[in-house]
Parts: sequence; C-alpha cells; structure tokens
Amino acid sequence: MADDDLIHMPIPAHHQGHDHELTFQPDEEESLGHYGVMEMAVRELMIEKGILDAGEFRQRVERIDELTPAMGAKVVARAWTDPDFKKRLLENPTEAVTDFGIVMGHVTLYVVENTSDVHNVVVCTLCSCYPKPLLGAPPDWYKSRNYRTRTVSEPRKVLAEFGTELGGDMEVRVHDSTADMRYMVLPARPAGTEGWSEEALTAIITRDCMIGVTVPQVPSKHDPH
Repeated sequence: MADDDLIHMPIPAHHQGHDHELTFQPDEEESLGHYGVMEMAVRELMIEKGILDAGEFRQRVERIDELTPAMGAKVVARAWTDPDFKKRLLENPTEAVTDFGIVMGHVTLYVVENTSDVHNVVVCTLCSCYPKPLLGAPPDWYKSRNYRTRTVSEPRKVLAEFGTELGGDMEVRVHDSTADMRYMVLPARPAGTEGWSEEALTAIITRDCMIGVTVPQVPSKHDPH
C-alpha cells in the first residue's frame, strides 16, 4: 500500500448498468458461511419470539430485494447538477437523501467524494454492511473474504482488477462500513457530460462506481437528453 493510502475506520457519531464482476477466488467456506448461518438463526429466533411471523419476515426480505442501484444513481446525478444539494449531501447525507424518499433507518450514511487528488473505495471488513436503500443488495464479490481483506491491504491492486488504474499521485482512501455506518462514493463527474440531463447522467452511474471500484465511463455515442 502506498504511504498516502488511508484506511478510514469507523468514527463514532459526535459508498445498474454493466457492473464488473471481479474474478476473485471463491472463499473457502461452507456454502452458507458464518453470516449466512447467523442470519438464519436470527430469523428463526425472531419468529419464535413472535417479533415477526414468517410472512412478515418474507415481505421485508422481498422489499429489500426490490431495491436497486438506480436510486443511488439519481442521488449522484442530482449532486452533479445541483451544487446546493451536493453541499447538503456531503455535510448531512442521511438527511439529504430523504429528498428522494430514502430512509436509512438506524444507520448513519456517509458520502465521500472522489476528486482529482483522492479516490475512495468502500468495504466492510467484518461482514457485508452496505447502503441497501441506495444500492440494493450487495454483489457476491463485495461479501467475499478476498475483497474484504485485500481491499484494505492492497487497494490499488484490487482496483486494477476492476480495470481502475490510478496514478501514483492519487491518494486512495478505504472506508470501512459497520453495523451503524454506511458509506457511498460520490464519483467525480466525467468530462464531456456538460449539459447532460439528470436522466442521461444516471445511465453512466453504476453500482460499482458508488462502491468506488470503478469510475463512470462516457460512451462514444450518447444522447445527452
């Protein structure tokens, strides 16, 4: 890891389209894995204690499954086109995303901005904490032990495997999500998109861009409207 690469660990209260599928080696775990077993145990305990019945639990899971990165893309596109909203998003993201009807619940959302000098990438080293209201369910590679460990120890190599090559003068910041905190990356708006509508911009904002493993790409032929 370069000397200027930073790992941002949790800070107590006072990151659609053709997303790249990383070819990590599979984890050497049983099919469910530790957290899969824990999820099943918690579900069964909640049903046993009468907190939720099986039907209510299934409905909640279905609602989560319906979430997609499209909502996060709308938030990013608005930030790219509305300086006041961008300021609010960076200062108090949990509140700002309510403009889109997004409720983060018990977790605090942090939005970290990519610039010409800084590139951010999000990971959950413990399990698979992820901003589901904005990005939907996490991809399998995000939950893998390979990604969770290597993104911390060698972020530039991991990013390169996604096709994101960074110059040596670019500072890489790794943000570790927790049960109480979620990160989303605000990608840098690419050159050549001046005058594009929010709808057109959302088409180039992918899930992987908002995790930070890739950057938005501008198609050679594109209708900006």
